[in-house]
Amino acid sequence: MSAHQQLHRRLGTFDATAIGLGSMLGAGVFVVFAPAAALAGQLLALSVVIAGAVAYCNAVASAALAAKYPTSGGTYVYGREQLGEWPGFVAGWGFVTGKTASCAAMALTFGSYAWPGYAVPAAVAAVVVLTGVNLLGITRTALLTRILLCIVVATLAFVAVAAAVGPHPGPGAGGPAGDSSLGGVLPAAGLMFFAFAGYARIATLGEEVKDPARAIPRAILAALAAAFAIYLTLSLLLLNHLPGGRLAATRTPLLDAVLQSRFESGAPLVQVGAAAACLGALLALITGVGRTTLAMARERDLPAPLAKVGGKHTVPYVAELAVAAVVILLLLTTDVMTVVGFSSFGVLIYYAVANASAYTLAAHPGYAPKWLNAVGFAACLLLAFTLPPASVLTMVAVLAAGVAGRWLVLRLRH
Repeated sequence: MSAHQQLHRRLGTFDATAIGLGSMLGAGVFVVFAPAAALAGQLLALSVVIAGAVAYCNAVASAALAAKYPTSGGTYVYGREQLGEWPGFVAGWGFVTGKTASCAAMALTFGSYAWPGYAVPAAVAAVVVLTGVNLLGITRTALLTRILLCIVVATLAFVAVAAAVGPHPGPGAGGPAGDSSLGGVLPAAGLMFFAFAGYARIATLGEEVKDPARAIPRAILAALAAAFAIYLTLSLLLLNHLPGGRLAATRTPLLDAVLQSRFESGAPLVQVGAAAACLGALLALITGVGRTTLAMARERDLPAPLAKVGGKHTVPYVAELAVAAVVILLLLTTDVMTVVGFSSFGVLIYYAVANASAYTLAAHPGYAPKWLNAVGFAACLLLAFTLPPASVLTMVAVLAAGVAGRWLVLRLRH
């Protein structure tokens, strides 16, 4: 790789942790508890624990691999290096397509909170502005992520206090909840995994982290631990505060929790926090998808011009602009609010490849034993294929199209 293609190492451990946690505490935490509760009912907290356990397996695998391969691209690079070109491509293609759709969903969620009557124009404006921030360099991205993260954490703390204080509706309020059976727990865990997936952004930024062998594992594990504690606490408080079918039926569970409490006058604060969460997640998503696109273009798995790095702040500007253009196209032409399961399937396949890659490492750090990689691989596939069938079939078709396209391009090159 020529020198002018390299990104600069500007991020410390705190910045990397903030980007990872900012990605996880995104729009997902403001919406995902409701569909998960509809599936798991009173066993919602168990779904959070299962999703967190699978996320831990994936996180330690990613940390071990990122320390060995501190470059942009995350599991796309790890899969290529450890397993071969095709597993790497499947991981990269699943990540880029699934997370590009997630970018559109995050942007539209922001638009819905910030300017309800004009959600799409607001979403497009958010994509344009945040892409501009990314083009100013990774340190600007990290600074804005820290600011947004502070707003979101304060909002979640306020929701937790409101849900704890009450008053709580009676047990019969709101109708029946989910089926509260183990059959609903695994699909719910697959959906909850959507809210855990942000730590991938730390690995995809491996080329821009200082002292990556030390900083990346610490940042990934710190971000995951913080997110798990927040999600488990919120799930228990919400189940106690919004009994019956109320939690499962709402599209805005955290906002409803405040509206049903003594602090209902603080509801606008939750709307501001949700908007900030969407912006934080969208900022990190655009960054991560851009870096994976850069890595795939370097290997000619995507068009070579996407690998260009330049400008005063040495950013992958062509990849960033291309991602923004596709997200805006999705916003203007499709219904992008149905991608939680779609994105979860793509990311679970991505992490299945990460666990398989980590399993083949010659040396395993103490925090990532080989047996844990095997557990993570099996758990990712289990959660992926227990997601709603429409999500599975859609993403399988997208992955198949990518594989067919790459096969055809390779044939034409030869």
